[in-house]
Amino acid sequence: MCGGERHGDEGFFIKPTVFADVQDDMRIAKEEIFGPVQPVFKFRKIEEVIERANHAGTVWVNTYNIVGCQTPFGGYKESGNGRELGEDGLKAYTEVKCVTIKIPQKNS
Repeated sequence: MCGGERHGDEGFFIKPTVFADVQDDMRIAKEEIFGPVQPVFKFRKIEEVIERANHAGTVWVNTYNIVGCQTPFGGYKESGNGRELGEDGLKAYTEVKCVTIKIPQKNS
């Protein structure tokens, strides 16, 4: 719809870009883009949106980039390795261990 042109004479910068009528089987829908690019998907039923959201590590609704220390953050597949933040993020730094201690009997 707009953008996509080079920005400036140095580096590899592009102007903010919007793609419309994106379909689920398109490359832009399947691969993560690190840049000012927004694919726009159409939907007819809310179930379509839910299905798409179930394949994402983080979903924001009517907002963007809200991350709290109590909420896990991370992507799926090659877009993330585990989770950061929240209780799930702490699990990456721990390992389950069983500790058994014999407590002497108190005789008084």
